[in-house]
Amino acid sequence: MTQRPSPSTDSERSFPGLFIVLEGIDGCGSTTHAKLLAEAIEKRGFQVVLTCEPSTGPIGTLIRQALQRRLPGPDPATPHSFDWTAMALLFAADRMDHLHSTILPALGTGSVVISDRYDLSSLAYQSVTSHSDSDAIPWIRELNAQARRPDLTLVIDVPAEVAEERRRLRGGVEELFEKRELQARLATVYTRAGELVPTDRVLHIDGVGGMSEIAAQVLETVISAASAFFRAAPAPPKA
Repeated sequence: MTQRPSPSTDSERSFPGLFIVLEGIDGCGSTTHAKLLAEAIEKRGFQVVLTCEPSTGPIGTLIRQALQRRLPGPDPATPHSFDWTAMALLFAADRMDHLHSTILPALGTGSVVISDRYDLSSLAYQSVTSHSDSDAIPWIRELNAQARRPDLTLVIDVPAEVAEERRRLRGGVEELFEKRELQARLATVYTRAGELVPTDRVLHIDGVGGMSEIAAQVLETVISAASAFFRAAPAPPKA
């Protein structure tokens, strides 16, 4: 596990809740471990909001259709596809809607918000699919400049070939970004995730191993990294 210095302390957070993001390549286990983490924190008596990006809102639904190649194009036999710039704009718009409809209200009530992906995904995926990541990254950062920063981001690191085998076993249609070569490049990008979000607190989790072992490591890391929150915050009553 590696850690970048945090730019702020628990006491400096502007919301009473806690905002945690899980990240990584497709097949890293972020969706599974976001759910397991939510269940573990709920068992400790805290109110938890589990969410994801793309969101389930109207813009997020459009993005999911694009990722799954289900958007009709002029030729019915060929699905519509967006340029990387359009995808970056859509993700940023969905993020702001997601923030104001789900994340910020939950943080305001003292809940622990756990999101499967956030703007680190945009910085990784859209920069890798652009023609020049050095030009793309500053622009993507500007698009997301108003996005509330997470209190903690966990990157689940797995080799691209391990993630590919997991995707194969779960089945389903291959999505837009699930090409082998692209995922290998993304795996490299995620190893330096802290450089993409230099003001955020980013921790890395080894995602190779048994599910329960990794889940325990995720929970232990969160409790340790946000120890002040879990010691001081009264457990909100469950709805």
